[in-house]
Amino acid sequence: MKKHNFVTIADLTREKILYMIEMAQEFEKHPNRELLKGKVVATLFFEPSTRTRLSFETAANRLGARVIGFADPKITSGTKGETLKDTILMVSNYADVIVMRHYIEGAAQYASEVAPVPIVNAGDGAHQHPSQCMLDLYSIYKTQGTLENLNIYLVGDLKYGRTVHSLIMAMRHFNPTFHFVAPKELAMPKEYKIYCDEHGIKYQEHTAFNEKVIADADILYMTRVQKERFSDLMEYERVKNVYVLNNDLLKNAKPNMKILHPLPRVNEIAYEVDDNPHAYYIQQAGNGLFAREAIFCDVLGITLDEVKTDKTIIH
Repeated sequence: MKKHNFVTIADLTREKILYMIEMAQEFEKHPNRELLKGKVVATLFFEPSTRTRLSFETAANRLGARVIGFADPKITSGTKGETLKDTILMVSNYADVIVMRHYIEGAAQYASEVAPVPIVNAGDGAHQHPSQCMLDLYSIYKTQGTLENLNIYLVGDLKYGRTVHSLIMAMRHFNPTFHFVAPKELAMPKEYKIYCDEHGIKYQEHTAFNEKVIADADILYMTRVQKERFSDLMEYERVKNVYVLNNDLLKNAKPNMKILHPLPRVNEIAYEVDDNPHAYYIQQAGNGLFAREAIFCDVLGITLDEVKTDKTIIH
């Protein structure tokens, strides 16, 4: 049983991504199983989270594991000066896998180098969010029937948005055309544009956001302007309401276009859009359960064949 980490989406091959999507499909058919019975999952959230933490914990519970951990670092020994290394080594005594969200970029990678158990990155600063990316890929595949040759529009906070950074890396295998729609203060960082150039990923940049600009989208990926990433609150106030999606902007959308959003939203998607057939962000969050069940099994060495032939399904 080979155990490994799930720290960055950049390491995943095309074959591995499609393998994980197929595993998520199996869990969508039968989410309740006992594949992780007797295992303990630790969730260490050094940064606030609702969907990510709850869907990881639900995934663990639905697979028969027990869950320990914290959602508030103020109640841990970190407040007494305990280092991240010591926290990880200590928790490794109790758990078979550690899910960690941290405000420092690279923290999950560091944890994976010191931990004797698998580390799953639940978001590290503005860097990466690979499990969100996995559920995004699954949502795109479910709604479009493919990951190939899609027009993907990324809108809003492209500077600090770790979900969009991860998505670019993952989609490099599938010949996408990206459209980066952002004000100049929140434009896609140069390093990710260089990444696109190096991997032959087509992209265009826009500052305008209107029905004409987004008419060719297969996927419209909205993001929240993240107040917590700004050191200058005046800058945040200037850009927070730059792009707001409403039904009028969707008049020329392709029939099968779907709107994704990693959530939480603030005001970048009007509530009237919730009932629009293009809206998919609530279902997208639901897909997080199946993607994270697949991640748990994969890092603990449970194969797709074992999932397919699993006899522990609870109906």
